[in-house]
Amino acid sequence: MFTVKNHHYRAAEACAKVKGQYWIETLQDGGHVLIRQLTDKDREREYAFIKLLSPESRHMRFLSRVNEPQKAMAGPRLDIDSKQRTAYIALVHEDGQLIEIGVSRYGATDEHKCECTVTVAEEWKQLELGTLLMEHLITAARKNAFHHIYAVDESSNAPMRALARSLGFETRDDPFETRKVVHLLYL
Repeated sequence: MFTVKNHHYRAAEACAKVKGQYWIETLQDGGHVLIRQLTDKDREREYAFIKLLSPESRHMRFLSRVNEPQKAMAGPRLDIDSKQRTAYIALVHEDGQLIEIGVSRYGATDEHKCECTVTVAEEWKQLELGTLLMEHLITAARKNAFHHIYAVDESSNAPMRALARSLGFETRDDPFETRKVVHLLYL
């Protein structure tokens, strides 16, 4: 099985072959990850990523129980237009392949607001990957003239609450659902 420790030595060489705009970011443990915009060509990679998430992480990602990722991914989830819908994918090198280990995305909910999500594979949590993905997403939202970015989440999701706080989001109870909160950042 591919682990965090054995990817560091091969990552830079594989990432150098990627075309288009991308960033090579340093994780908290000194390892490197490639971050770039998600494309339609990533659909199978995204499916494999979601399939490997724990049931709890899948629940937090979709805010519902998801047994089969294919159903959750149905429709235009990868329909990225760079303004109204943007997503960034985090990749590492494994045996000649780039493997998804995290994703962040936003979708416009009105002219100046967008809703966001971030998901990181279990073995890559606690390395600041969620922060890196969200920083790229926030930068894109600002560039695209959004005034607010927000996330709706389970109130019990302490890691997301800590991430939101570290990025400057305000957290409020969701007025419509007692078990949910809204994390809001003024851009």
